[in-house]
Amino acid sequence: MLVRRVDGCLALAAPPGSTLVVIGNFDGVHLGHLAVLAASRAEAAARGLTLVVLTFEPHPAVVLGQGTMPALTPLDRKLELLGRACPGLTVVVEPFTRELSQRSPESFAEDVLAKALGARVVVVGQNFRFGLGRSGDLAALERLGAELGFEAHAEPLHGDADGPYSSSRIRAALAAGDLATTERLLGRPHSLSSNIVPGAGRGRTIGVPTANLGAVPEALPPYGVYAVVADRLGPEGPKVLGRGIANIGVRPTVGAGFSVEAHFFDFDQNLYGVRVRLHLCARLREERRFDSLDALRVQIVRDLAEARALVAKREPTGASWY
Repeated sequence: MLVRRVDGCLALAAPPGSTLVVIGNFDGVHLGHLAVLAASRAEAAARGLTLVVLTFEPHPAVVLGQGTMPALTPLDRKLELLGRACPGLTVVVEPFTRELSQRSPESFAEDVLAKALGARVVVVGQNFRFGLGRSGDLAALERLGAELGFEAHAEPLHGDADGPYSSSRIRAALAAGDLATTERLLGRPHSLSSNIVPGAGRGRTIGVPTANLGAVPEALPPYGVYAVVADRLGPEGPKVLGRGIANIGVRPTVGAGFSVEAHFFDFDQNLYGVRVRLHLCARLREERRFDSLDALRVQIVRDLAEARALVAKREPTGASWY
């Protein structure tokens, strides 16, 4: 088991002073998050503490009516990535409710961190805020920790020459269709996941059968055509499905409406009901309307050849992909 999931802090029953708690949303589980995890894991080991990640579901912005963007990594994917980065990690998934948002900083620090999670050390981000109206900050957490028996500190920002690693920076790159930057900041390609659902079968009529994904929870790149590597997802974890090409958009040539659909090279199996993950490896072109199905077919042949070349040596089995 890569990760131990605990639903709600009261279910952990940690002895007082036994844990190092890292608090964060961890959307994307990007290189900055991985650096924080590595430093916290080393600190916990040196001090004989159990490393615990505290995250919230749903995102606080949703509950507070502030709206939010689709996740880079939905909860199940986030847990998978956290577990692969730090095998055996305990992740407390705290339901974020109106009631929780109304807690004072003092109540959160005492009841959640000190008592329920048994914190000896608490690690947060540089801009961490907590408690009613976001009234608590790092200074308040340090003060409360001194009273309640835990230390608190903010992990230094990690980044590159262009700035700190952040989920917002990754979203901006993804929205611009810059998959190279997105992959560099994540440490792996961005991926989309869903169950395969029946489609209209138009692809098969032009010699390119496609698998249609149902509702995709992850943030989408711009409409267009992408080279992908795919996993089949199941109870025992991801397994390689193959390489292929995906179209994200409204299919303007045939007026078929929005879809995420993929064609897998040298593959002819029924995937209905199977959950898949598409790793977006490269953007080939924007989506556009063609004057005829023949013109579309000619372009698809070009797209297929380009995609094959781009993903020929991409392997989804390496640890860096997960």
